[in-house]
Amino acid sequence: MPEAAAAVVAEPKTESVFIKELVKQWRAQDLHGAWEGKTDLDLLEPYILDKEKRKEIPLIGDPDPETLWRLELFYNAVGLSIERATGIMVSPIMKMHHEGFGRMVLTAGRLVVVNKHLRDVHRFGFPTYEKMAEEGEKLVTAAVEMITKYPEVANY
Repeated sequence: MPEAAAAVVAEPKTESVFIKELVKQWRAQDLHGAWEGKTDLDLLEPYILDKEKRKEIPLIGDPDPETLWRLELFYNAVGLSIERATGIMVSPIMKMHHEGFGRMVLTAGRLVVVNKHLRDVHRFGFPTYEKMAEEGEKLVTAAVEMITKYPEVANY
């Protein structure tokens, strides 16, 4: 019986439009095919910080270039998901202090569709794949609603 219970492992939610876009962002970065053998979940694994992993990261610290790159790819995926939903080009603007705080802004035309204050970026991550998908989808949904509400500003 324990073997059957071990075989039933919940597969993380990877069917969301946002997660698929994030995977595309990662795959596009693989210019030499080094990640061809990796699964989508393997590529997204650095975003997952469960309680144990989070405890290992100091409370105060500077983000490394890899963490900043993951953050950038996450918000690029948000922007491209918004573009696919609305047909309007979205531009990311990130201003980050070396100590790990700053701001991420996504604009569509003259409209700011995402304005996110960031802090403790060296600890950027999500407890589960589902939480990551929820956060990405929440940002995309809010941005699409903003563009729908103010189309003349977004199309400027």
